[in-house]
Amino acid sequence: MPAARPGLRHPLSGSNPATLLKVLAGNGPIPHQQWPQLAAIASAVLLRWPFTLAERAAALGLARRAQAMPAPVFIIGHWRSGTTHLYNVLSKSRAFNYVSPLATGLPWEMLSLARTLRPLLERALPAERFIDRIPVEPDSPQEDEIALANMTPLSFYHGIYFPQHFARNFNRGVFFDGCTNDESEAWQRTFVYFLSKVWCQHPQQSLLIKNPVYSGRVALLQALWPQAQFIHIYRNPYRVFSSMQTFYRQLFRTFALQPVEGLDCDEWILQTYPRLMEACLQQTAALPAGQLAEVCFEQFEADPLGELERIYATLHWDGFEIDRDAFARYLDSVSQYQKKPHALDAQTAQRVRDRWHPFIERWGYEPPVSLS
Repeated sequence: MPAARPGLRHPLSGSNPATLLKVLAGNGPIPHQQWPQLAAIASAVLLRWPFTLAERAAALGLARRAQAMPAPVFIIGHWRSGTTHLYNVLSKSRAFNYVSPLATGLPWEMLSLARTLRPLLERALPAERFIDRIPVEPDSPQEDEIALANMTPLSFYHGIYFPQHFARNFNRGVFFDGCTNDESEAWQRTFVYFLSKVWCQHPQQSLLIKNPVYSGRVALLQALWPQAQFIHIYRNPYRVFSSMQTFYRQLFRTFALQPVEGLDCDEWILQTYPRLMEACLQQTAALPAGQLAEVCFEQFEADPLGELERIYATLHWDGFEIDRDAFARYLDSVSQYQKKPHALDAQTAQRVRDRWHPFIERWGYEPPVSLS
């Protein structure tokens, strides 16, 4: 698979010089066809540097203010399990603040330059997500992983950007494999700093955060916020596998700065799903009552308002009747959305069954031959 096409605004354009240098130093070489793209990234980073430094200095007090931040609510679950749909729906509640597209693209300057350039930046937003064609609006809630990939070298997205180093970046960015204590603690400080900046814009609201990576970091997040709540959504593993094949193809095609060579994506998906889900189930099992709600994606699709009401009851939230209309309006607006069809042959389905049977059996799914 070739590297990403030149001319696309690359997410790394939102990084700072220190992060960009660390990432480039550990992930070369970059083929000469991508040098124009790399030059565009570096130019954007350097042009914004004065604003980066100014906002960093102005926001030094946020670490102290963050102590007053209410414990966030985290939506977790493996990629392609319905986390985005649940996030989009719950974000319509007036109780929640969340990561915006501007905070994602310019995490270092979200309180300054991003506000100034908001009209221009909003016009540059894509009409829909390239992975699943879900519409993107200026206030669409975003995953925080791309933002954090612009602030720290520990992110699986660096494996997407530099696929010749995919395994190392994924394992470090998702599981902290091979990371020193200093590296993981630096990630935590950056993470809290970023969330503090998001929260301080609407401090009367709690943060709603969605990131599949956090499926394996429940214990860490609870250590940071003992009262944090988690919503774990799971989906038919056969569908997850098939959708993940498309997920990686689309990400590499769009963002890779190196050719994708020698990477067996199917095997990678088969290996990493059990590891992430085992960590998720083990750590969520230790949560106190009232801090975890589990959601079956298929049930959420069939009866979204009923499942939302159950989530509110499980997590002891007030206000469902107030939020119901906003949820219903959003659900009606996406009711015509058509998911991309995914095909899975019998041999591949059996491979999934052989490797993921504990989860298939735990949640009671059948092994279909074809999926759509």
